[in-house]
Amino acid sequence: MKEIEEAEAMMSPKERVLTALDHREPDRVPRLASFTPEFAAKLRKHFKIKDDLFNPHGGTNHQLELKLGNDILLTAQGFANSYYQRLDRDYTDEWGIPWKIVEYRTKNGTGRYTEISGSPLKDDKSIESYIPPDPTIESRYEPSKRLIEEFGSEYPIMGVIVCTIFEAAWALRGLDKLMMDFITNEELADKILDIPFGYHLYAGKKLASRGVDIIWTGDDVGGQQGMLISPEMWRKYLKPRMAKLYAELKSINPDLKIAYHSDGNIYPIIDDLVEIGLDILNPVQPKCMDPHYLKKRYGKNLSFWGSIDIQETLPFGTPGQIEDEIKDRIKNMGPGGGFIISPTHHVQIDTSLGNFFAFWNAAEKYGKYPINI
Repeated sequence: MKEIEEAEAMMSPKERVLTALDHREPDRVPRLASFTPEFAAKLRKHFKIKDDLFNPHGGTNHQLELKLGNDILLTAQGFANSYYQRLDRDYTDEWGIPWKIVEYRTKNGTGRYTEISGSPLKDDKSIESYIPPDPTIESRYEPSKRLIEEFGSEYPIMGVIVCTIFEAAWALRGLDKLMMDFITNEELADKILDIPFGYHLYAGKKLASRGVDIIWTGDDVGGQQGMLISPEMWRKYLKPRMAKLYAELKSINPDLKIAYHSDGNIYPIIDDLVEIGLDILNPVQPKCMDPHYLKKRYGKNLSFWGSIDIQETLPFGTPGQIEDEIKDRIKNMGPGGGFIISPTHHVQIDTSLGNFFAFWNAAEKYGKYPINI
């Protein structure tokens, strides 16, 4: 297995990423990867890092990210931190949502997912007595503050508030019930949506005022072939809230870059996202949307973060196939900047270290500007 290669850095990670997000060409295409706990443990063992702390949206001391050479450091607030709180037993998070541990097996080892197993607002009247987490507790933001102070001059810091509205709301209510509420009980739907929206609006503004460079928002609203909810429902319930969030964040820092995450096929709402001020689309899942088309159509308005397939290529492809996909993405999405190369989700235990390093090193090898592939 080939070891990770040392980058011939010309720019700092912060200069590199912000140049790319301004649609200019930096020294090389920025890289970013995140991991499930089991794969992160493999990498820590490989690099001999004695760091048992784990958060898929940004570790506390970031030793792994720094050793690997990620170009962005992440710090998460809100519902995103409910995932992977522990893997030894089931638990209930601070939103009152129960989670169960579900084991899965692959040829490279055994992994565990944390999956929602209940909904505290499943009964219509339960919202009357529900007390959500308090986003104003100042100690929540101490890890973010320390990260910005320690690394913010060299690295771009991304504040993570994903599962911003829809995903946290359906976790509270239950997906089937919330979808029915959209049609039959609009008042209740609005009340439930406003719980995570209010939390993440406050947290996002706090992160923006603290000095993060990027805010990562979004909800999974796309399936493999199309939207999970109709574009009309997205525009009715989610777009106005996202527009308010984006406007308030950019009123704090007009230079702040905002990312939106949704897995799957979300072609119908991309123009809406551009309209409300989106800067970065993530993860550009290539089994669901065409990265080349997106670059051609939206490359002047949007940057793209992701595009490397974790459904087939990264876990099941050969190193040669992985290198070919990296070359294709860099050739077609890298010109003019506006591209952060990354797997389209956390790298899981089904991916070998060899395949991961094939991706990482190919991104380094072929990602230098000017691109010549």
